[in-house]
Amino acid sequence: MRLPVRAEGPLTGLPLLTACLLRASLLTVCLLTGCAAPASPPADPDEVIKAATGRLTDACLARQGLTPQRPGQSPVPAAEQRRLTAALFGAGPAELSVALPTGYVVRAHTDGCLAAAQQRLYGDQRRWFHASVIVNNLRPEAAHTHSGLAEVRARHHAELDDWRELRAHALAEATTLLADPPPTGDPRP
Repeated sequence: MRLPVRAEGPLTGLPLLTACLLRASLLTVCLLTGCAAPASPPADPDEVIKAATGRLTDACLARQGLTPQRPGQSPVPAAEQRRLTAALFGAGPAELSVALPTGYVVRAHTDGCLAAAQQRLYGDQRRWFHASVIVNNLRPEAAHTHSGLAEVRARHHAELDDWRELRAHALAEATTLLADPPPTGDPRP
């Protein structure tokens, strides 16, 4: 029986020993660097923050003997729904308020489970509320004032800077929380 002297396939034309050594080297590199399995894509930052917010608000509600209604569950009685809504979003007059150039006023509470989760993740709920309301309404402001979006962004560069800084803080906090959640889910820093 006669052994081939030249390699076949993609390495055609190379001496057989060279082709075998090259294949072995490529296989070794792939095994050592992990190129055999593609890396999983990084998690969407919005989803990471949303998951951490959910975990914190669920834990806060649980400490009050409440659980949010999940899709497919039977509706809760009206009194229980009011109690759940007040615990989640806060009660009484809203403590935070931002008047937009469009004429709308956005308000929020500082005393509900959602507020506590935002305080924990963003580090400053008032500052986050102000920055996020402004940033989330740049396009409507541009339309209302007949300005370009770039011009409106330039007017609100301080809020955009705050939004980026606080969101980065929230992402870091959320990543830590989801990797090692506190046993009680306590939203306090």
